[in-house]
Amino acid sequence: MAYFNKDFIKFFKELAANNNKAWFDENRKRYITSVKEPHVAFVEDIANKIHKLDKTVETDPKKCIFRINRDIRFSKDKTPYKTYLGAVIAKGGKKGVDFPGYYLELGPEGFKIYGGLYVLDKTKLEKVRKHIAKDPKVLRKLLNAKAFKTGFGEIRGEKNKIVPKQFKEALEKEPLIANKQFYYFKKFPASKITDAKLDQIVLKEVKTLMPLNDYFRKAAR
Repeated sequence: MAYFNKDFIKFFKELAANNNKAWFDENRKRYITSVKEPHVAFVEDIANKIHKLDKTVETDPKKCIFRINRDIRFSKDKTPYKTYLGAVIAKGGKKGVDFPGYYLELGPEGFKIYGGLYVLDKTKLEKVRKHIAKDPKVLRKLLNAKAFKTGFGEIRGEKNKIVPKQFKEALEKEPLIANKQFYYFKKFPASKITDAKLDQIVLKEVKTLMPLNDYFRKAAR
């Protein structure tokens, strides 16, 4: 049985065209029934399944799921709601953004699975760079694994134009030394959200991401 029905996607398409409190209040019961409740059930289920593979991850959906309300205090865009749902299944849940985990984002255009390191302070960034510089071939071997390369492609993230002198030699061997972030993701069409095998699809990709997540976990500690 599928976690989500077609109204999940329809709801977000309509929300995108009516992103205001009045419309949301009129459709709140629908949001709870077609969006919130099935999403909580999905995250709880998939988090527990991932936990069997990765004991570090949080399994309480309340600690993993981001609110649909946008923080508009410092934004020019004053629309009050996100047009997607996000959840971080990692150590510390949604507060564990500095720890390699699994971010799942579901919306009307489809869903994405992310892994890697998105937020690094100066100390952790230096640790990661030292880890890469020690033996760049180890990271490159993980990136060249067929399942990762065909599904996720490459490591993404902002880069420094200038790196510390100690890493300049390593930079010539591995350009990723210049990265300030190390994340990767894969997209799926909206039709997969209502697929009865959604959990199996996610778990397959989690297994693909685990070697790289483990690599960055060791690098950043």
